[in-house]
Amino acid sequence: MLAAVVAAIDRFSAAHPWSHNDFYHRWLLRQLPGRLRQTIDLGCGTGNLVLAMSQRADVAEGIDADQAVIAAARARTAARRNAVFEVRDLMDLPGEGQYDAVTAVAVVHHVPLSEALTKMRSLVAPGGRIVIIGCYRAATATDYLVELVAGPANMIMGLLNSSARAREARVAMSAPTAAPQHTLAEIRQAAAAVLPGARIRRRLFWRYSLTFTAPESLPHSIR
Repeated sequence: MLAAVVAAIDRFSAAHPWSHNDFYHRWLLRQLPGRLRQTIDLGCGTGNLVLAMSQRADVAEGIDADQAVIAAARARTAARRNAVFEVRDLMDLPGEGQYDAVTAVAVVHHVPLSEALTKMRSLVAPGGRIVIIGCYRAATATDYLVELVAGPANMIMGLLNSSARAREARVAMSAPTAAPQHTLAEIRQAAAAVLPGARIRRRLFWRYSLTFTAPESLPHSIR
């Protein structure tokens, strides 16, 4: 019986797809200042968040290891000259403290956690912001309770986003997916070591959020 219910839910979700990641873009943008000099979105996919960031940043960059999605991102944002895309791996990314905002949506679980957080910390400028929407592995009773609520909510969102206009707005993603390996407790522990003071919150739809503000540089007189 349970297997039949799960199969029915899977069929429904396949018939009414929607982007769990794009759902959090508005919230993510609210965590950032109204005007930014330079930003980067890690694992940018086809560029939805970079496109939004380009409306308030002098330069909005996006990187992804998937050549197909970068090609799609460049094609659909050609009119935005300040939106820049590169095929590149996070851990090979150059730059030190040059970005006012470093974002990552459903990306961090694809790479070693502590190394990814350390790399992101090195990229953000003094006073800049790191904002992550990530995936975590359910492990506690609270995790499973939230998942129980997320199931029906996911179906409702699928119905609300099943209009012709919404379907036309979707861009297919060819990048591979991976199951998250870390629990929320493990993510909090890793963040505390690399991003002290980071705020981590459980979110609906199998996600968590992390926000971190890099300390401002000390005045030259007290260095």
